[in-house]
Amino acid sequence: MNLELEKGDGLSADEIEVLQEIVNIAFGKASADLADLLDHYLVLTVPRVTLVKSRDIPAYIRNEVSCYSNGLSIVEQRYWGKFKGVALLVFPSKAGKELVSLLGADDEIAGHNRLDTLEREALVEVGNILIGACIGKIAELLRDIVTYSPPTVMVQTDPLNTMPIKLDEPEAHSVILRTVFSFEGRDLSGALFIMPSRESAWWLKLALNDFLDNYE
Repeated sequence: MNLELEKGDGLSADEIEVLQEIVNIAFGKASADLADLLDHYLVLTVPRVTLVKSRDIPAYIRNEVSCYSNGLSIVEQRYWGKFKGVALLVFPSKAGKELVSLLGADDEIAGHNRLDTLEREALVEVGNILIGACIGKIAELLRDIVTYSPPTVMVQTDPLNTMPIKLDEPEAHSVILRTVFSFEGRDLSGALFIMPSRESAWWLKLALNDFLDNYE
């Protein structure tokens, strides 16, 4: 398939379509890995690939998680390779206790300080699995290898206060990969956002076209 590539352009319709399929495969792998750990089925919405102006990313994410009105628990993890950027796993603030329970920890006898630690550990563990499996599969399909920075956990009332977005090119379009998920039988849901950096945009276009050429 021959697509005209102009450095700095956004993704074409064909590139977005194949990226959508790759993300669908990757999120499926991530949910299966997490289900194995927690013994709970993860229900995913259809993943979405969106082009958003860089300056609008914080507002976009805030709108996507507006239902989490009582605060947010956010796991942030950066990934590095030709495919590089940042991933945000966003839960409602109560998610920590639910995840502690799913992981089998006895939060009934844990002291307040210990419970807070357990909640953060549970968020990190779930974040490591979901983010790592998803990004790792995307990188594998696009023939890249990535490494990860240690995840960090933030508890905030508004994602605009914590978005790790550089607005060097506020008018440039950035890619956001997003899915919303819930745990079957539990009052627990979350959203995963993967934001490739502008630095990897040109590589991503080339990798997607190579993928298309190989599977035509």
